[in-house]
Amino acid sequence: MSFSNMLNKLHGQPESYDKKAKYRFGRTLGAGTYGIVREADGPTGKVAVKIILKKNVKGNEQMVYDELEMLQRMKHPHIVKFVDWFESRDKYYIVTQLATGGELFDRICEQGRFTEKDASQTIRQVLEAVDYLHDNNVVHRDLKPENLLYLTSAPNSDLVLADFGIAKMLDSKDEVLTTMAGSFGYAAPEVMLKKGHGKPVDMWSMGVITYTLLCGYSPFRSENLQDLIEECSNARVIFHERYWKDVSDDAKDFIGHLLQPDADDRSTSKQALRHPWLSGENATDHNLLPEIRAYMAKARLRRGIELVKLANRIEALKIHEDESDQAPGESDVPADAKAAAGDALANPAGHSSTGLSTSTAAGSAPGGKKSLSNIAKGAIFREVVLAKVREMKESEKQLQVEKEATENAKRKSFQSDR
Repeated sequence: MSFSNMLNKLHGQPESYDKKAKYRFGRTLGAGTYGIVREADGPTGKVAVKIILKKNVKGNEQMVYDELEMLQRMKHPHIVKFVDWFESRDKYYIVTQLATGGELFDRICEQGRFTEKDASQTIRQVLEAVDYLHDNNVVHRDLKPENLLYLTSAPNSDLVLADFGIAKMLDSKDEVLTTMAGSFGYAAPEVMLKKGHGKPVDMWSMGVITYTLLCGYSPFRSENLQDLIEECSNARVIFHERYWKDVSDDAKDFIGHLLQPDADDRSTSKQALRHPWLSGENATDHNLLPEIRAYMAKARLRRGIELVKLANRIEALKIHEDESDQAPGESDVPADAKAAAGDALANPAGHSSTGLSTSTAAGSAPGGKKSLSNIAKGAIFREVVLAKVREMKESEKQLQVEKEATENAKRKSFQSDR
């Protein structure tokens, strides 16, 4: 037995914990309800390590084993690859390939030109991955631009589908899922209504992604759940002349077959792959870059709110992390939540300006805490102001409704008295 094995046994660590020594942890890439994702240097190069706190999945351990089984089974050029996994007494570690080429929309903005023809080929790559998942009875359930990443910064890099945290493996072709899952704006109507759902939810998300990619805004823009459900259930997809006049009818037809409120009416992945738009033959050479850049400018504004949420999630995980369960060594959750969140959002995967550090928390300066960038602070300030303005408008609207209701009641009362 090796010395490190003996030490692990002394600390009550599982056998696989020995693997942790092979990885040098770096900056934070993101955080969720159950854990954190950090960049690391490993035997095969740079990787992404998802660290799940066992406390947070107590009673739902099967969820972790399902994700592990799924990742190990998925082998496709457009799906992020599984590398390894191990556990400690209080955490699970899932190691996957690190996509360093950046998010889809960020990458497009760096180019000088992005045409409808380019968009059709980009969507084809994503659909091939979705088709592979569906053939293997897997529903991703969280398809959105942020989960579409380029593997490398090379111009011909593959686009890969990432984040299988809420993906589900169906036991049978007819199984339906009923839990609420997915992201606001990309979730299908049946998900929001908590009806049974399956593979068609991914096809709905593909419709929203394609629409957004071609015009720079979402087809459904309601800001509260009830209105969004209504908007999606009616699925009145409007192609505004100003933004869509140079986009082919093929593209509109492709989207129309995906954004169907009734799941049974939606194209399957196989049907969508056969659609003429994906051949690129009738797609125009119209440059979509100005619209996409405008979309990203708005998205960066939203990052101010994301930064606060991410910092809060890291802070919550830090509270849950039991330091006494740790074998001697650095903490897996960064000490400075704000700095780690700022770094994660300022430097998405592939845009990191710093190397990996083992001695400091991700996103922290060696001498202590790193303050949030002025851009991030500005974004947060703007978001708070906008939220306040919205709140005031809602309040004014409410008062107006109440005033009108009172006047109507008085009028009716006056008429009945006469």
